[in-house]
Amino acid sequence: MRATRLFILGALADGGPMHGHKIRAAAQMDRVELWADVKPGSLYGALRRMADEGVVEVVRTEQEGNLPARTVYGITGKGRTELVSLIRSVLEDTKFRPDPIQLVLLHSGEIGPDELLTAVQRRREAYAAQLDFWRNLRAEAEPYLTRLEAVAFDYTLMQLEMELAWHDRLLAELLNPVTRPLPER
Repeated sequence: MRATRLFILGALADGGPMHGHKIRAAAQMDRVELWADVKPGSLYGALRRMADEGVVEVVRTEQEGNLPARTVYGITGKGRTELVSLIRSVLEDTKFRPDPIQLVLLHSGEIGPDELLTAVQRRREAYAAQLDFWRNLRAEAEPYLTRLEAVAFDYTLMQLEMELAWHDRLLAELLNPVTRPLPER
């Protein structure tokens, strides 16, 4: 929820008052669900809750043609204070979030070495596909990126490259029976 609030408050702070559909369109255009824990469909409910809390406010209602009326929201002073607090909180949050793969490796003897090897190879292929996707996405977005947006893209690329390097190391261990015996059933 923190990322959703950060996205909404940031969008309103940067873009001024807007209706939920415009915020959702911005989220979809930025493909925010790919790089942040923000689901575009959750934005409407979050906007209503945030209005109840007083961090955003209803500015007006608009209606174009036969389209349904749309509520336009703006950020409040309380919302700007929360936005700054969220930004600082995220910048200070360096909590390491372990991946359950570590537990899987401890108990991999339950599935046997062949199944483990196949599963790790598939994981590596999936990470490689994600890396290709992100590289292509970054190349498409390149002409439109600010310097900090480019750095944000690089963060994701570097994470995926690290995943590939780690999986390559794991595969080398799995394929080398001399180093240590693998867990057995």
